[in-house]
Amino acid sequence: MSDTLDDRVLELCQRDSRYVRNAYLFVLEALDFTLNEVETRRDRHVGGRELLEGIRDLAKARFGLLAKEVFNQWGIRSTEDFGQVVFNLVSEGLLQRRPQDSIHDFADGYDFEREFERDYKAPVPWAELHPGHLASPQWPDSDGEPLQDA
Repeated sequence: MSDTLDDRVLELCQRDSRYVRNAYLFVLEALDFTLNEVETRRDRHVGGRELLEGIRDLAKARFGLLAKEVFNQWGIRSTEDFGQVVFNLVSEGLLQRRPQDSIHDFADGYDFEREFERDYKAPVPWAELHPGHLASPQWPDSDGEPLQDA
C-alpha cells in the first residue's frame, strides 16, 4: 500500500477509471471547505447532502459557469457520481463514514445544468463594494463625467 495521498488516489483511479484524480482531490477539498463552514458545530461530521452543498458552493466559486464542463471532464455527470467518489475514498480509508451514511444520500441532489448554468448568478463585485447603490456601475459620458439621470 502506498503512503502518499496522491499515490492512494492514483490507485483509486486505476480501480475505478470513471473518475480522474482531480475529481477525488476536489471532493477532499470540498469536504475541508464544508467543514470550515460548519466549524462552530460540535459534531463535525458532514453528511452526503451537506457535502453536496459544499461541493456546489466551492465549484461555483472556483469554476463559475465552467463548473459543469469541468465536472464532465472529470467523469462527474451527476451528484450520484460524487457519492461514488466519496465511497471510493471511504473504501481506500481516506474518509470515514457513519453507519447511517449511504451512497443514496447523494441521489438527486441537484441538477448540474440548473445549478451551474441556467440559474447561475455570477457574483457582482461592485454590489459588495457599494451596498445600497445600483447593481451596475455608472459609466461616464463622452466628457468623462458620470451620466446624469434626465
